[in-house]
Amino acid sequence: MATIQNALSISISENQSGSKQHQMSPEEDFDFSQRGQWLRAAVLGANDGLVSVASLMMGIGAVKEDAKAMILSGFAGLVAGACSMAIGEFVSVYTQLDIEVAQMKRENRMTENKEDKEREQLPNPMQAALASALAFSIGAIVPLLAASFIGDHKVRMGVVVAAVSLALVIFGWIGSVLGGTPVVKSSIRVLLGGLMAMAITFGLTKLIGTSGL
Repeated sequence: MATIQNALSISISENQSGSKQHQMSPEEDFDFSQRGQWLRAAVLGANDGLVSVASLMMGIGAVKEDAKAMILSGFAGLVAGACSMAIGEFVSVYTQLDIEVAQMKRENRMTENKEDKEREQLPNPMQAALASALAFSIGAIVPLLAASFIGDHKVRMGVVVAAVSLALVIFGWIGSVLGGTPVVKSSIRVLLGGLMAMAITFGLTKLIGTSGL
C-alpha cells in the first residue's frame, strides 16, 4: 500500500513539474503577429513621414539657403504624403475587405448567427486610412519643427539631421518593442535607412543644382 502511495505521489509531482515547465509567461505566450496590421500602418507611416519630408527638406536646403522655401517644401510634403498614405491605405484595406467578404459568401459563412461576429473581425478601411495619415503627419512634424526656429542655414541643416536621427532611433525602438524583435538591430536598420535617404536626396539635388539643369 505504501509503495502504491509513493508511486502516486511521484507521478503527481512529475505531472505538476511538467505542467510548470510547459507554462509560459504572458510575454512568451503573446502572439506578436496579432499586432501586424496596425503596427505596420502606424510605424511605417510615421517612419515614411519622417524620412520623406526630411529628405525633401534636405534636398531643397542643398540648393537654397532660404528657410521659408525649406519649411514650405516640408509642409507641402507633409500634406501630400498624408493624403497619399490615407488614400492608399483606404484603397488597399477596402480591397482586402471586398476579398474577405466575397470569400465568406462563397463559403456560406455569412449566416444569421455568425454575421455580426464575422463582420467585427473584418478590417476597417476608414480607420486604417486615418491611422496612416496621422502616423505620417506625426513623423513629418519632426523635421519641420527642427527647422522652424533656426536662422543660420548650416546650423538648421545640422539640427534637422540630428532631430531626424533621434526620431529614427525612437521609431525603430518602438517598432521593435511592440513587434517583439531585437531592439538594437531594428533601431540601427531604421537609422541607417533614413540617413541614406537624406544623403542621397541631398547629393543628387546638389549635383543637379550646381550643374545648371
